[in-house]
Amino acid sequence: MSAPTLYILYNADASIMGKLSYGYKKLTNKDQDKPTCAACDITHGGLSLDETSQWKSAKAELVESGAVRQVKQFHRDELDAETKAFIQSQGLKFPVVLAQDDGSGFKCVMSSEELAAFKGNPQTFMQSIRQKLEESKGVS
Repeated sequence: MSAPTLYILYNADASIMGKLSYGYKKLTNKDQDKPTCAACDITHGGLSLDETSQWKSAKAELVESGAVRQVKQFHRDELDAETKAFIQSQGLKFPVVLAQDDGSGFKCVMSSEELAAFKGNPQTFMQSIRQKLEESKGVS
């Protein structure tokens, strides 16, 4: 079985208005245990439009190690119909991390609550993703 594709789905939209809305929500959110977009914190360090160097390194390591085939990152308004349907059918909330093996459907790898626990740390996120993917290999 080949390595899965990992999908990191943000709780934000890619449009200019989406970015402005996210920025406002991020700046006014007082609850550190429920970040506006924990996936954004992990990959972009919060309000930056660029990925952090720590995330770039962690992402490259996931791919180079063979843990995942590739990592795809999407905003809510960039999702295709299949992905949207899966999220709706499972009652998932954004942000969320999904995995998809060749020829099979999506699996939820990490919920928004789990992502929030990483407090923006890409290294601990990567370690947890590796562990979850390893565990899921034994469960089919």
